[in-house]
Amino acid sequence: MTAIAVIVILAAVVLIAILIGLFNKFVRLRNRADNAWAQVDLQLKRRYDLIPNLVETVKGYASHEREVFENVTNARSAGISAQSVEEQGQAENQLSTALRRLFAVAEAYPDLKANQNFRELQRELSDTEQQILISRQIYNDTVLAYNNAIQTFPGILLAGSFGFNARDYLEIEEPARAPVQVDFSDQPQTRDS
Repeated sequence: MTAIAVIVILAAVVLIAILIGLFNKFVRLRNRADNAWAQVDLQLKRRYDLIPNLVETVKGYASHEREVFENVTNARSAGISAQSVEEQGQAENQLSTALRRLFAVAEAYPDLKANQNFRELQRELSDTEQQILISRQIYNDTVLAYNNAIQTFPGILLAGSFGFNARDYLEIEEPARAPVQVDFSDQPQTRDS
């Protein structure tokens, strides 16, 4: 065997090792993204399960708010039937808007706000919303790592031929929050000694 043949064989072995390493890296990152999405999906389902109970509790006090209840129900259905990450994000934005309206209705009913069942459902929903935020962040971070791996060199040369395509981020709009304004103008004056 000549030196050139040995070099060619070693180069082929190194190239095959690099290809196998890249392929395995892509598979690991894709699986992490799938797992992260499963966690988001789990939290969204938990949220969807809480909503009918919440709506029924509010209906007991504000049955004439039919449009609000229909909006929440329709937005929940859209979320359940979403087929892509982009559709899921849009459905979640609609659902968040509808839930804000539902809670605005609840504010008008002091007896409802004092209802233990309503308060517990509201707390569970708040906890679930927090878990959705965390799960979404983990999913988006995982997608970022995956997309970076397949869109940078040398991954970009091989990812498409291996069937690895970029993933979408889950984008859910956060409710706009106005800055807190503090006003001490009505506070009684105290003397410093």
